[in-house]
Amino acid sequence: MSIAKDHIRLDYFFDPFCGWCYASAPAAKGMAEHFGEQLHMQPSGLFANERPVSSIVNHAYKNDIRIGQLTGQVFSEAYHQEVMRAPDGVFSSMPSTLALVALGELDTALEPQFLHQVQIARYVHGRDTSRVEEVVAVARTVAGSGLDVAVLGERLRTDEGLFRKTNERIARTQAMMQTLQLSGVPLLLMTRGIDRKLIQGQDLYAGADHLVGLLNELART
Repeated sequence: MSIAKDHIRLDYFFDPFCGWCYASAPAAKGMAEHFGEQLHMQPSGLFANERPVSSIVNHAYKNDIRIGQLTGQVFSEAYHQEVMRAPDGVFSSMPSTLALVALGELDTALEPQFLHQVQIARYVHGRDTSRVEEVVAVARTVAGSGLDVAVLGERLRTDEGLFRKTNERIARTQAMMQTLQLSGVPLLLMTRGIDRKLIQGQDLYAGADHLVGLLNELART
């Protein structure tokens, strides 16, 4: 690892249910693979509060079409019909955020891996990741068969300590965004010493090669 890379910090601001964060998923995956030790996942809690899925389905559908046209990311018919139009469906990224934090207790490298896989589960395979059982199944594919899914499922439902830790982490993320006058996700903040570079928009949507190349260039300069 280069000295330049050692001296940078990457803060990635996201929400698991943000369609534009899914648009940046290939870039985020590449970033995690090449800059894993520098990467800090910052869950914003944008969609953590539970609401009826029917209250957001039309807005989400319009965004999905736009994102798919811009980036080529897949929003499957199974997702549109079985998740976003599920009778009595709910819309909440909290189970996914809780699971991400829980996996981070085992290994922080699992956090970006889980985010990527839970996005694919939702948007491609049409799995309702507002449901704890679906989130736990994704977590096991990331952490391996040694993960006790029954224990994790119970933690996602009732573990006050995990809820507190997750809410504190969301609060820190929101405070950081407010201090830096950042709004919306996804955002990537690169810090090197006292210098900061905000990366957003097309630089996040253009794929892994583009973002990794940009980060390597910024790390050298």
